[in-house]
Amino acid sequence: MDTSQYLSMFLEESMDNLQSLNESLLQLEQEPDNIDKLNEIFRVAHTIKGMAATMGFNVMAELTHKMEDVLSKFRNGELKVTQKVVTVLFECLDTLEVMVNNITEGNSEQVSIEGIINSLEALSKGEDVEEPILESISNKEILKDENAKSNIQLNEYDINIVKQASYKGFNAYEILINLSKNTLLKSARAFLIFKSLEDSGEIIKSIPGAEDIESENFEFEISLVYVSNKKSEEIYENLIGISEVENVEIKQLNSMEMQSNVVEKPVNNNVTSAAPNVVVPSTKDIKSKEQAPKENAAHKKAHQSVRVDLERLDKFMNMVSELVIHRTRLEQIGSSLRMAELNETLEQVARTTSDLQDLVMKIRMMPLDVVFNRFPRMVRDLSVELKKDIELVVQGQETELDRTVIDEIGEPLIHLIRNAADHGIESREERIQKGKDPVGKIKLIAYQEGTKAVIKVEDDGKGLDVEKIKTKAERIGISTEGMSDSDIRNLIFVQGFSTNEVVTDISGRGVGMDVVKTKISALGGTVDVISEIDKGTSFIIRLPLTLQIIQALLVKVGSETMAISLGYIDRVIDYKDDLVKKTNNKEVIIYNGNVIPLIRVNKKLGIEASENSKNYIVIVKVGEKVVGLLVDSLFGQKEIVIKPLGKTLQGLKEYIGATILGDGLVTLILDVAELI
Repeated sequence: MDTSQYLSMFLEESMDNLQSLNESLLQLEQEPDNIDKLNEIFRVAHTIKGMAATMGFNVMAELTHKMEDVLSKFRNGELKVTQKVVTVLFECLDTLEVMVNNITEGNSEQVSIEGIINSLEALSKGEDVEEPILESISNKEILKDENAKSNIQLNEYDINIVKQASYKGFNAYEILINLSKNTLLKSARAFLIFKSLEDSGEIIKSIPGAEDIESENFEFEISLVYVSNKKSEEIYENLIGISEVENVEIKQLNSMEMQSNVVEKPVNNNVTSAAPNVVVPSTKDIKSKEQAPKENAAHKKAHQSVRVDLERLDKFMNMVSELVIHRTRLEQIGSSLRMAELNETLEQVARTTSDLQDLVMKIRMMPLDVVFNRFPRMVRDLSVELKKDIELVVQGQETELDRTVIDEIGEPLIHLIRNAADHGIESREERIQKGKDPVGKIKLIAYQEGTKAVIKVEDDGKGLDVEKIKTKAERIGISTEGMSDSDIRNLIFVQGFSTNEVVTDISGRGVGMDVVKTKISALGGTVDVISEIDKGTSFIIRLPLTLQIIQALLVKVGSETMAISLGYIDRVIDYKDDLVKKTNNKEVIIYNGNVIPLIRVNKKLGIEASENSKNYIVIVKVGEKVVGLLVDSLFGQKEIVIKPLGKTLQGLKEYIGATILGDGLVTLILDVAELI
């Protein structure tokens, strides 16, 4: 049995551990004397090393081992925590991340670690660092007292195998392994232990047996009889390096002692597929379920969680969406037939479907923390690179979004934060001249607002210069006549638009902002910018909490039925001719003392207007913009399922997708942000 089934677990744990190291190193740089944090870093680095070695990724293990050498110098007080040292360690983490990504993508390309290893060795001043594990453990801890009673009873078959092995120069050991009480996947850990041992020897017997290990019917202790030509110290180091192994005791067995532990009846030596060469012990050796402590059951209940492939969740979501479509169809049939019994049952089905839908939405939700946690390290690196003092403040990272949105939102946020650091925050000297705090602040704030999640990236830097943007716009042929300052600032999202004359490695060639806009629009979201000279700039991103099932208003445009997401709609008012005015050759309406631009949807989409219909104005709000959409009539509110348009129609930017109504009619869903 190979380790491939545990590869995904190894990769996920490695990324979690690397992120944890990133955060801990940042904290250690701020608090160089924090011994607890140093110990935590050492522990996590050791876990990564052990996992990599167990899975056979020796280059990763070697690099982490060198990293441990430097960390042990910190612990011994031989090396001080400085920015230079931390930067090298961060490079180390980046290299490890590249290795993990290569393994994830099946890329066999070897990452060169020679340079980083030289840096690490230079940091530790070229001295040989003793093994941190073996240094702290005496032989008494590795080897149990020779006279101690053995925990495992052996039969004649077991002893013969051990004797034959000893004739060939192998040693026999009894090994007691204690797993951490927080271990979630005990059987997976046991498998990694067996795999590690079988690389350099053979397991003769195990308590619990293979079946119990596979079904997790054991506590946190595993006893083994093991034959190998390795020394006990090597076996110990190998085992203690495996993640979640808390304690290892090794005792060398002699033939006399084994003879005294013979069981009267031979044991059925069935070898199961769960762990090769592991013999299933007799039922005498295993505590019965009645005897097993109750804490084991309690522990199991406390950690019942399952990792699920995202593709399966997508399929689940799709099936729930189909269910919603069929429910709508049934409701329509029920209302036309006017059957009380059918309608009663349909109400029950509708409630259950809604609950199921809410549940699948919640399952797909993830906190923004998984995206936000990479930014403190990024801002620290930018601060060093730009020689500016920058502090990152993160708020609302517990706000939840659909997993699909979470995966896509990282790149736009990176662009915005890099721009804030490069263009927004001034140099220390410039800030002091302006009477500002020498340390620039970048704020990353998230919160939920109705059916949308709002993410803000704010800085207290120099702000956007409207005149500079206007000059650049005129130069590239964009007329700014009649535009408000807010509209002019939003021109920075136009493709290729940049007021920065100098190309830098930090914020690129002026292509960042249109990438941000495109990416967020693709997620059904909007981005706006608010800025004030010398006060700072704020980018406000609004995103839908989910991308598949939404509440929508059905409207008639000409002879076509369209859907508009309720998330954009502020209110609906009756259309009257005297409401419409003209300014700068553009139609507007005056409502509640506000001037609101009017868009005739039929003209925008090239659809002939229907005659004798009572028109309505749907007032929509996209970010800071409020616009009235003129439609021919209303059909009411419906819960709709968004279906993608497919490759043939993906060029239709006015629509975010289509839906199927109860009568089987395919209806297009308007992209309000694109219309505006």
